[in-house]
Amino acid sequence: MCKTKKATDASEPRPVLSRSQRTRPSHSPGAQSSSLSHSAIPSSSNPTSDLYTSSLSYTKATSSGTGTSISSRTSLSSLRESLPENPHIYHVSEIRAATNNFLAKRYSSSSSASTAACWRCNLRGRDTVVFQRKFRHKIQTSQLKERLSVICRSHHMSIIKLLGASVSGDHIYLVYEFVEGSNLVDCLRNPRNPSFTVLSNWMSRMQIATDLAHGIDYVHNKTGLNLSIVHNHIKSSSIIVTEPSFNAKICHFGTAQLCGETEEEVAVETDTSKRDTEIEEITEEANATSLRKLKRSDSGDRQFEGVRGYMSPEFRSSGVATQKSDVFSFGVVVLELFSGEEALKYRFDKKTGNFVRTSLMDTAEAATAEGSDGLRRWIDRRLNDSFPVDVAQKMVRLALDCVHVDPDKRPDMGRVAGKISKLYLESKKWSDNVNIPTGISVSLAPR
Repeated sequence: MCKTKKATDASEPRPVLSRSQRTRPSHSPGAQSSSLSHSAIPSSSNPTSDLYTSSLSYTKATSSGTGTSISSRTSLSSLRESLPENPHIYHVSEIRAATNNFLAKRYSSSSSASTAACWRCNLRGRDTVVFQRKFRHKIQTSQLKERLSVICRSHHMSIIKLLGASVSGDHIYLVYEFVEGSNLVDCLRNPRNPSFTVLSNWMSRMQIATDLAHGIDYVHNKTGLNLSIVHNHIKSSSIIVTEPSFNAKICHFGTAQLCGETEEEVAVETDTSKRDTEIEEITEEANATSLRKLKRSDSGDRQFEGVRGYMSPEFRSSGVATQKSDVFSFGVVVLELFSGEEALKYRFDKKTGNFVRTSLMDTAEAATAEGSDGLRRWIDRRLNDSFPVDVAQKMVRLALDCVHVDPDKRPDMGRVAGKISKLYLESKKWSDNVNIPTGISVSLAPR
């Protein structure tokens, strides 16, 4: 193939000439660009060394550019893996096949106190956990897809991802990613060895409290969606603690919206029940004999899911889940985290012969009223009295503000997360000051 003058100059490199050996530059564009490129390179007495230096610098630039592109591709791939995927609408046959027609052994480590059945299985090549829940308010398939697409956009390091869902009759099957770890109940109260806990230092518990606060704050205020999201399932058994840094992750995100537990669906149900009651009253005036065959619906007897000790007073009376009820549940979890005790328990009184109800809120209020000495007795003894007392007092007071009887007096989760972050930094500073030096060896042998 015939080559032009410009193509030949580009394909065949020329040796670098010294300033005395350079000829008069021609007026062609190729020659002008060549002279400019040579003038940019420092001159040397040895042309061979100049050529080697220029080629070496080109090689370094190429290799550095290649490394940068490789690192950028790696960072983009890791970012792509961390971003939420499109929600999956699973067919119920996939759920049945993965759970052996729901006869597989149920998985209880992620939510031991939950009434929902759950299985750990493999769906579409991913390790997942499937929760079976009953609809409180039936949702159409189109509406379910819309809500799934909205909820699955949310992504936070303290929230377990919702991958998709499946509907069968009155039940919905929520598919979450599987996270290796143990729930907070097992970390705090090991039935085999009650005197042992993996959360044996103050910073591990502050880490969990900080992760929970920021996770719930994200759910309430920072999803960026035009949807008021309520969790409604905050309890110690729904919190997964991962190793080695004892980070906390919250389960059951999006359950309240997909099962019809939010305030909007409850309002629709209330209006429907009111209309049914009005129709029945008119029928009673028109024909009293025919009404005897009919039975009034028990829509007023509201049924809802909750765990004793974590339900706010307004939730127990109305069954309506709000963000303030989530704040109440968070406060109970924080009290449980630092005391190591159950949220609600009954003890036998030998004098009266009856069981006495004991609440963490009551014991925490009594401990703070006694001052620092009472608080040190109330904090989990397995911490060996090694914690900053002033930070502990502020944490307990903040938790008591969250469990206030009046929901309007409870703080917002954004404010709570900010305070806990500040207390975490104070605890970190305290921990760095009290750490034992590692370069010292101690011997207890006689000299």
